[in-house]
Amino acid sequence: MLTSIKSRSVLACMAGLLVAAPLAAQTAPAQTPPATAPQAPGAYTWVTLGTMGGPMPRPGRNEPANLLMRKGEAHLIDTGDGAMTAMADAGADYPNLRTIWISHIHFDHLGGLFAVLGLRLQSRAVGPLTIYGPPGMKDIVNGLIAAMRPSARSGFGIPGEVAIDPAANIQVVELDDGAVVKLDGFTVRVASNSHYSFVPGSPEEHFFRSLSYRFDMPDRSIIYTGDTGPSDKVTALAKGADMLVTEMIDLDNTLAQMNNRVRHISDEEKTHMVEHLTRHHLSPGEIGAMAAKAGVGRVVVTHLAGGGSRSPDADQRYRAAIQQSFKGPVVIAKDMDRF
Repeated sequence: MLTSIKSRSVLACMAGLLVAAPLAAQTAPAQTPPATAPQAPGAYTWVTLGTMGGPMPRPGRNEPANLLMRKGEAHLIDTGDGAMTAMADAGADYPNLRTIWISHIHFDHLGGLFAVLGLRLQSRAVGPLTIYGPPGMKDIVNGLIAAMRPSARSGFGIPGEVAIDPAANIQVVELDDGAVVKLDGFTVRVASNSHYSFVPGSPEEHFFRSLSYRFDMPDRSIIYTGDTGPSDKVTALAKGADMLVTEMIDLDNTLAQMNNRVRHISDEEKTHMVEHLTRHHLSPGEIGAMAAKAGVGRVVVTHLAGGGSRSPDADQRYRAAIQQSFKGPVVIAKDMDRF
């Protein structure tokens, strides 16, 4: 049931309130341009569908979502709000959706999952769909399917029409540290990361897991950090990868916004929020250190928590901080960039 998600997860989601203010128009400095879609037959393209840390919306950037696609095949990596519209904008055909990979159960990373399942019902798509994610995903999907059943019974409102089970051909697989999933086109390797810091062996530590994914394809490898702080496991998972798709926090900007925008919570809650923002996300400098140690080919920065500040040189500053340690190409991603 959805109610099995502990209330403590709400505190972490509140951090997204700090990055929601619409930003003044600005001219971004030049950066290394995103690569064009791979041209080799059968190669996958990675599309950043949503690049803003949530949960509050911001014009011009969707919440975290990514798409791994090739002709006749699509895979979603996180499903923040707006993922389905962005998937269509990217040119992917919904019936080709094969898998969904959820990094962790914060709402900005799975708020669009209901829309994904709802479109499946409304379009009467019945092909196999596998949803991968951390512990808790089965309860979440079961809850969403239960919420769909009243609509499923009514269908198109035609007497005598055959109802479709909204759970038909949907499989949920809960993953943990060290898991390996082999599909036809690629292999996914999994590492638990440091977006949570509950005591090892505690009930919270068992339930709350944040996962990073490495997609090994015939022509290249891509690691997606999801939300994480500095993590030896993620660094090891990224070893030698062609592309590191990583989250980032602009901590100074985020903390400044917290002081201005979140005045209604207690000092104790603010203390916990500061600890979460500081320990459970990656600064530009930490991204550079991880990328250099892992020896990745390039860095793509997404999930801009507190990022894109009013300063017109923000992206340039982020890249400069990353490239103090990492000397390869760095892209501060925008929605719909293709790699």
